[in-house]
Amino acid sequence: MHMIKLCVGVATLEELESYRNERAHWWGADYGEDVHVHRTRTMPKRKDEMEGQGSIYWVISGVVRCRQPILRLAEAVDEQGLKCCDIIMAPDMVRTIPRPKSPFQGWRYLDPKDAPADIGKGGFEEEGSLELAEELAKLGLI
Repeated sequence: MHMIKLCVGVATLEELESYRNERAHWWGADYGEDVHVHRTRTMPKRKDEMEGQGSIYWVISGVVRCRQPILRLAEAVDEQGLKCCDIIMAPDMVRTIPRPKSPFQGWRYLDPKDAPADIGKGGFEEEGSLELAEELAKLGLI
């Protein structure tokens, strides 16, 4: 099982890549390894289906553009003393075939059969063909 999440406040994939290493320090989270950490309010009920198997798919400016493998989900406590969940991910961004996604709040489960394919697995490998893939996706053709 995967997770899909809006990447709020980020306009491009390159912008996400540029600050992904800083995020864990915003909360004082230190997992002692080269990981990307994102904090969310709730622990997924389907945690066992996601840890080490799923990915978080990032929606950037209304388009799914990449994914990061989920290594584990850790219970945490925020600065107000409330329980939350740290999503601990591999630092590598895997680009996906662009797919438009309407806005939503929080995160959602994403069934593997509904997840966009990684670039290279869908026949779109060059930068120009990614723009074509995004246009075809907007038209509902891929």
